Amino acid sequence: MSSTNSSDALVRVLARKDVLALAFGAMIGWGWIVLTGKFIVNAGSMGAVVAFLIGGTAVILVGLTYAELAAAMPKVGGEHVYSYRALGHFASFICTWSIVLGYLSVVAFEAVALPTVVESLFPNYAVGHLWTLAGWDVKFTWVLVGVIGSLVMMVINYVGVTMAALIQRLVTLLILVVGVLFITGALFTGETTTLQPLFSDGAGGIMTVMIMVPFLFVGFDVIPQAAEEINLPYRDIGRVLMLSVVLAVVWYALIVFGTSLMLPASQLGGDVLAVPAAMEAVFDAPWASKLMILAGMAGIITSWNAFYIGGSRAIYALAHAGMLPGFLAKLHPKYKTPTNAILLIGIISSLAPLMGRPAMVWLVDAGGLGIVIAYLFVALSFLVLRAREPEMPRPFRVPQGMLVGVIAVALSIGMAGLYLPFSPAALTGIEWLVFGGWMLLGLLMYAWALARYGKDYAKKMMTHEY
Repeated sequence: MSSTNSSDALVRVLARKDVLALAFGAMIGWGWIVLTGKFIVNAGSMGAVVAFLIGGTAVILVGLTYAELAAAMPKVGGEHVYSYRALGHFASFICTWSIVLGYLSVVAFEAVALPTVVESLFPNYAVGHLWTLAGWDVKFTWVLVGVIGSLVMMVINYVGVTMAALIQRLVTLLILVVGVLFITGALFTGETTTLQPLFSDGAGGIMTVMIMVPFLFVGFDVIPQAAEEINLPYRDIGRVLMLSVVLAVVWYALIVFGTSLMLPASQLGGDVLAVPAAMEAVFDAPWASKLMILAGMAGIITSWNAFYIGGSRAIYALAHAGMLPGFLAKLHPKYKTPTNAILLIGIISSLAPLMGRPAMVWLVDAGGLGIVIAYLFVALSFLVLRAREPEMPRPFRVPQGMLVGVIAVALSIGMAGLYLPFSPAALTGIEWLVFGGWMLLGLLMYAWALARYGKDYAKKMMTHEY
């Protein structure tokens, strides 16, 4: 348990460029490679761009509430600290456990994405049929690649945040270079005729894309999770957080637009990896497609890495406060990483490839609901603390704070509504099973921890966080 004991505390080692690479790299994982074609087919070229601009604006407004709270309370656990101070014990647990589902869903998604990418580079490498799930054949070598990748990322995070941050910086730079090559090339060589249809399936098409936006943009909130490891003035923590969100909105909108300029929607269906295909069209050479797939693999590493950091710190924070079993709050004596929380994420995510490629969509949607629930709790916490503690020092203060907070709450409720049964983009039965199973697991551990430690223990531990 961390408090004032320096031998048992997280260490401040992350510089500005580390923090920006961490958050931006988290938000540009593999999804833009594998899902861009689906976005354009579902909503049309401009419909997909509009979905990202609307969803991105919502995330920016929620991000502003995070930025103010992260600068005011730069403590490990982020959402956990804000929601506890504003809303109390149980609300803090629900908020944090929900965001952990979001983080874990991304980590598990990448464990499924990696063997999918390797298949693009080495067709037919998947052999050894295990079983068929949702019409998809799960192969032994395919599963093995995902499990090995997950275990490697687990080891990288186990040995310390400095190593993880270095890898994050280098790999994010690679993605940016390739992305700039693609977007500038598409703007000069693309055809506006391929943008048709501009909109497909009207509002329904836009909503189908918007339901994936929370999942794709989750990542800026890794900054508050790792706040105790950031070596920056508190005001700058909020500024870097906002910059990362704006950069991600611009990135996704430009990738969709660039792909639409190069390829008509008719060529984007099925299993086509739209962005690598568009990159090949830009340079009229197969090597360009391979380069973009490598950038996608880099994206897998950046988001995988970031969410190991975010998820393990959130679990650590809950256990530290006595809301989960105490063994999950163990810090490594040498590396200062929450080792048991990292091992738990590693074990669960290593199971994801056993479900095959259909698991990617299940994880995106179920994890997305967890993310918007956490966003709602943070926006509510922002409003409550603005009203109840107006004198609290806020190094990064949001202009028109109450208005921004109210809009952030309304948008979070609206985004949550996209997942419910009455929506055109509602969760499926399996996705509800994933979400419900996760929440039930958490509530059982919460009940055990509450009986074991009591609420007073949380109050004692959380006083160190203020």
